Amino acid sequence: MKTTSRLLTAMLTLAAMSNAWPQSGYPAKPVRVVLGFPPASAADLVARIVGVKVADGLGQQIVIDNRPGASSNIATEAVVRAPADGYTLLMGTIANTINASLYTKLAFDFARDLAPIAAVASVPNLLVVHPSLPVRSVRELIKTAKLKPGEILYGSSGNGTGPHLSGELFNLMAGVKLVHIPYKGSPQAMTDLLGGRVMVMFSPASTALPHIKAGTLRALAASSAQRTSSAPELPTIAEAGLAGFETAVWFGLLAPLGTPREIIERLNKEVARALGDADVKKQFATQGIDATGGTAEQFALYIRDETAKWARVVQASGAKLD
Repeated sequence: MKTTSRLLTAMLTLAAMSNAWPQSGYPAKPVRVVLGFPPASAADLVARIVGVKVADGLGQQIVIDNRPGASSNIATEAVVRAPADGYTLLMGTIANTINASLYTKLAFDFARDLAPIAAVASVPNLLVVHPSLPVRSVRELIKTAKLKPGEILYGSSGNGTGPHLSGELFNLMAGVKLVHIPYKGSPQAMTDLLGGRVMVMFSPASTALPHIKAGTLRALAASSAQRTSSAPELPTIAEAGLAGFETAVWFGLLAPLGTPREIIERLNKEVARALGDADVKKQFATQGIDATGGTAEQFALYIRDETAKWARVVQASGAKLD
């Protein structure tokens, strides 16, 4: 009887352990990465470049699930509502931290309802001007803008986008009034910048660099915290006269809240390994993308700080979406 009792206790203990750590055999099937932007977008490009190497490390396929719309809110809600088992992940972006205060009605809380896994990459914006604007530095742009309040137009890919709010952050921190002109996408904004219909733009490095090299745009600085690998000769905006300024189009992996810690750690480890791969580094450099990485905790703090920063900018700009 005692033997039978001990055997039953051992079996129950093993069963409980199995239920407590269902991730022990993870992953047993393909992992889906949902993102709120279409194929060939920057988010899609980052997900596919890194996904190939993460898949190699996991021994399972990474499936990219594009669900564009509502500035990534549709994709984010789908992941928030998914099982917390490590098989449905989100490629989060700067849009998520902006949306937290930009949208008045959201069915989720980005910072509360998702578990950060790892920051993956960032694409710095370059502060560029049309050559007809007689400024060659950030300080000169600020000086000119103060002399001509409300006269210098800056373009963006649309209301509430990173380039739009980068300009509003610049206005706020520099004490100037560049006037925002929204477009229905980056190509239209870039066309008018090249044509001199707007004078200033915070443009993704990958978009701006060919025009800078051709001499049709003048670059003043990079918006990132550190100099970008795609244009290391450019100072950051902080270095060039606006201390503390930082914006970048960032990308990072998140999972539904409640995903087991061991799965988060495993995925973080595989992302770090992928970012260290020579082929990934080469592809990133070609596209003007900077690798980030770091711990899940560091990514969580970054999300917290980004959310607070953009809340201040959204409030100051008066921008709102429903």
